[in-house]
Formats: sequence, structure tokens, C-alpha cells
Amino acid sequence: MDDREIINLFYARSEGAIQAVSDRYGGYCYAISFAILGDREDALECVNDTWLRAWNAIPPAKPEKLGIYLGKITRNLSLNRLKHNGAKKRGGGRVELLLSELEDCLPAGESVESALADAELKEVLENWLRGQSMEKRGIFLRRYFLVRSVGEIAREYGDSESRITSILHRMRKDLKQYLEKEGITL
Repeated sequence: MDDREIINLFYARSEGAIQAVSDRYGGYCYAISFAILGDREDALECVNDTWLRAWNAIPPAKPEKLGIYLGKITRNLSLNRLKHNGAKKRGGGRVELLLSELEDCLPAGESVESALADAELKEVLENWLRGQSMEKRGIFLRRYFLVRSVGEIAREYGDSESRITSILHRMRKDLKQYLEKEGITL
């Protein structure tokens, strides 16, 4: 079943929509949640909460890319759960490490979470990402959206960890320069 058909099920308020998104995107959403939380039960609960959020949001929402829409809901729910559970207790501080890597690329005086919620910054980040090669964009999103380790990314790309680390370092440096050029004070 394709995304359009699944969205039509949501609009028809058919309970089959939940089964359809679970079948198609369950593994994807679970991988996002587990990478953030590091706990199987919490990850499964966040995925189930994702289906509920989607049920309550569609309609009126009509996402263009259902997978990305669901992934974003899962990610936000998982980050909220991580905060609730205590960042060091679950997830081993992995998310904090990622956020600290990005701190130099954010406007002064803002937390990573609040800065990423800012619509203007979001648009600038999207424009910057569009200007990156497919490989670099994939590496950046895997690291900072999907919360993958450098080792996992290296294996996915068949590359060394040092090369991935170097690419990420250069990308953060480039992002910082791009944001400054766009008038975003760091």
C-alpha cells in the first residue's frame, strides 16, 4: 500500500490506517526511537504513540511524505521521553553528545532544541542541506536526525570512522559559516 492510500485510510477514519503505517513504517520509526532511547520497551511505546499522534493529526494534516512525517513525530516523542527518563540514565548520553557537537552552529543564547524549533533557522538549515552532496546530506542526517553513531554510519557507507568524523567536522564548520553569512548570530 502506498502513502496516498494510507493517508486516504486516515481520512476515512479506517482503523486499517494504523495497521498500514505499522506494516510500512514500523521498523523505520522503531529504529529512530531505539537509537535515541536505547530501550526496547520505551522505543515501542514511542512508536505506538506515533500512530496515535498521526491518527489525531490526519486529517486535517495531509503530509506530502508520510515516512518523513512519521519519523519526525517519532523523533520528537523519543526526545521528550529521553528528557523525561533522565538523559544520562537512558541513551547513555548519546543525544547530548550530538547536541553538543552542534552547539557551535547555533544562535547565541539558545538551546539546541529551541533553536531547531525556530522556523527561520529551520529554513536556513534546509537550504544548506540542499546544497550538500547526497552523500554528505545522508551522513549529516544519519548522525543528527537518526542519531546514528559514527561507526554505524561508516559501516553503512563502507568507509572508515575517521573519514566520517572528518566529513562531519567539515560540515559543522561549513554550517557555522553558512549561518553567519545568512545573518544568524552565533
